Amino acid sequence: MVRVRGGCRMSTSYEAEWVARFGEEGRFTGDLPDLPWLRQILLRRTHRRYAERPVAEPLLRLLLGAAFAASSKSDFQQASAIWVKNRNQRERLAALVPDMPWVGSAPVFLVFCGDAHRLERIGRLRDHCQDNGRLEGFFNAAIDAALVMQTFILAAETAGLGCCPISVIRNHADAVAEILRLPEKVFPVAGVCAGYPALPGHISMRLPSQVTVHTDQYDDKHLAQAVDAYDHRRDARYSLPREQQRSPDIFGYASFYGWSEDKARQATRPEGQCFPCHLRARGFTLD
Repeated sequence: MVRVRGGCRMSTSYEAEWVARFGEEGRFTGDLPDLPWLRQILLRRTHRRYAERPVAEPLLRLLLGAAFAASSKSDFQQASAIWVKNRNQRERLAALVPDMPWVGSAPVFLVFCGDAHRLERIGRLRDHCQDNGRLEGFFNAAIDAALVMQTFILAAETAGLGCCPISVIRNHADAVAEILRLPEKVFPVAGVCAGYPALPGHISMRLPSQVTVHTDQYDDKHLAQAVDAYDHRRDARYSLPREQQRSPDIFGYASFYGWSEDKARQATRPEGQCFPCHLRARGFTLD
């Protein structure tokens, strides 16, 4: 039910969108502003298959402008994006992750980078030299890049595009830096495929707010029960077939294989172990 109060459209519920994302009912009572963009975010989804329709360059430039309007630590603006248009470069990047063919086939592929290099250059230009390779410099640049990337994704989805982040490129940071000619102290955070979706995609169910949102202090005393309930809600919507259980040669087959079992197994073999070496070889001390 929607009605108008003081010129603002009011809605009694975001129930359908909340159930779609979190699988929980009865979370909203009372009036809330009816904001279509919030509904769109709650229903957003990742897309890996794209129509052949190209993305117009003026639109992409506009979306990138919106992306770089994101918040930035101390207004340092330590993010950069590389639009990979050259076919040879795209193919070389795609070859790094052959199980993700959309890296090579998507109409648009961008690489969002943390850029601690530019601030150092500006310091030299103004005769105020500084070392931006400590942990704080890396941390600030990584967060700036992540904020810009997520803002791009939300802006692109508003324009009717679908996106897929590709964080696995950090596992090949040396090769990515060579292909894109990244200078010292510029590092890949993630790639993003973008284009007009060929298929609707599906909504990934997320952990309940009782696990992720805390009041006044961190509190995970009910984590086990909440994650167990989440596993079963998620499994009821899209369960993994037995043959997709991760590393059965190590862990065996589980009679019930939920999200938490899958992620716990995955985390025993962490990715990105070469990334700290890559950063140190490119000017970061991380101290």
